[in-house]
Amino acid sequence: MPQAPFDYIIVGAGTAGCLLANRLSADPKKRVLLLEAGKKDNYIWIHIPVGYLYCIGNPRTDWLYQTEATPGLNGRTLRYPRGKTLGGCSSINGMIYMRGQARDYDNWAKLTGEDDWSWDKALPDFKAHEQHYKLDSGADPATGDNSRFSDLHGHDGELRIEKQRLRWDVLEAFAAAANEAGIESTDDFNSGDNAGVGYFEVTQKGGWRWNGAKAFLRPVKNRSNLTVWTESQVERLVFEADADGAPRCAGAIVRRGGDAVTVRASGEVILSAGAIGSPQILQLSGVGPAQLLKEHGIAVVKDLPGVGENLQDHLQIRAVFKVEGAQTLNTLANSLVGKAKIGLEYALKRSGPMSMSPSQLGAFTRSDPGHAHANLEYHVQPLSLDAFGEDLHPFPAMTASVCNLNPTSRGHVRIRSNRFDDAPVIQPNYLDTDQDRRIAADSLRQVREIMSRPAMQKYKPEEWKPGVQFQSDDELAKLAGDIANTIFHPTGTAKMGRDDDQAAVVDARLRVRGVKGLRVVDASVMPEITSGNTNAPTLMIAEKAARWIRMAG
Repeated sequence: MPQAPFDYIIVGAGTAGCLLANRLSADPKKRVLLLEAGKKDNYIWIHIPVGYLYCIGNPRTDWLYQTEATPGLNGRTLRYPRGKTLGGCSSINGMIYMRGQARDYDNWAKLTGEDDWSWDKALPDFKAHEQHYKLDSGADPATGDNSRFSDLHGHDGELRIEKQRLRWDVLEAFAAAANEAGIESTDDFNSGDNAGVGYFEVTQKGGWRWNGAKAFLRPVKNRSNLTVWTESQVERLVFEADADGAPRCAGAIVRRGGDAVTVRASGEVILSAGAIGSPQILQLSGVGPAQLLKEHGIAVVKDLPGVGENLQDHLQIRAVFKVEGAQTLNTLANSLVGKAKIGLEYALKRSGPMSMSPSQLGAFTRSDPGHAHANLEYHVQPLSLDAFGEDLHPFPAMTASVCNLNPTSRGHVRIRSNRFDDAPVIQPNYLDTDQDRRIAADSLRQVREIMSRPAMQKYKPEEWKPGVQFQSDDELAKLAGDIANTIFHPTGTAKMGRDDDQAAVVDARLRVRGVKGLRVVDASVMPEITSGNTNAPTLMIAEKAARWIRMAG
């Protein structure tokens, strides 16, 4: 039986899709369909913060993508996690709440010609969905005044943001060593200038992960005009000719319960499938580089050469240091007694290692004085392992991971075939430019400098990886390729831009160029990656888009 048309169809119930579903269904006259290829978020390890260890690489919650062999990584391929469940990546990510820097958004405004992307105009959209712990008491406990925090943060929104429920002496020592190296402490990475060292804030509530589904879907689950389909993967979009002959997106063909179901939208179809999924769906549907589409036997609806190009990601270089006389997770979790203590603390207090995000302490600084802004981000952890998902090392150690916030390397996402269930080709092209390789070498030297400061010396840090024998730029850049890994921030593959930007996929208000009734709303629209973690900016993007969509329809 044919489905009655919806006003809006949202493809992807991840970070952006959940917020959009909430906002667009607020109008009871609008029928909204939210499609998610994955299952419901009723898997226990989604909700226990340390459960990311059991969600990444798990087909229950992860698309299980792999990158192509990458020259800058000396031919290595990487696991490329993307959330496949309600909440999307907010159900498996590191929970770090990080907006980036004001200059990121001011630059977006210049690149798109839309002042609404500037920092001053973006700030209200960040605040709109925040429930920030700093405003719980209504005032700064130190001064009795909350104006400093209320100017920057919101408290009436759905997304809970809290401080972490743990403390490690080795992390305190690293922060002190960073101070000695000239990096000042900060109590707020989200003021528009994130330079400094401090603990990350996280999207948690009472020691539980607070994903997009909890924040935005659960409060509105009883709305009669909101329909949520899980285990429903879009095969391709459906287009019709508009009155003037231009293509209009009229709906989608969805694989659901083994059947191909056609759903239709009288208003708009909104792609929120992420920086991998959205360009893949566009290409499968005939929107993308004409030559690529023809190679796979796909009829060209709209030749947009930028679809799938401009892939940007943060590559973290993991430097490991053995330490002495300090408790680390390596020693605590490598014994049955230690594991029992960890479990008991979480059961009783919702604190300790089981409440940990993958990274606890952060720092933002410059790789050299020539940079006008912080261009490095540190993720510092009281643990070490060979690769994400593998066992902890049997010796006490800590990891100082550092990433280039503004990489100049660009990769791509391209369909491998015309089959919707074939994973796309993902080539991030990490360390593809001289500038990125130079910053990689400089960042490793900076890690060594911080670890050599007096505050760390009581723990006698010994560089275990990459190793002090590597000193030259070429050696360190090559070693970065050997030990670096994605920090899970793919962006830019359907970038927004001005009409004269032939690489732009969407306009400044996220409408697909040359196609009516279709927008992209997720991290893929970022023209340049933000200077920090990407979940919070994606929510801001969705907040703006929801307002524009309501205005249009």
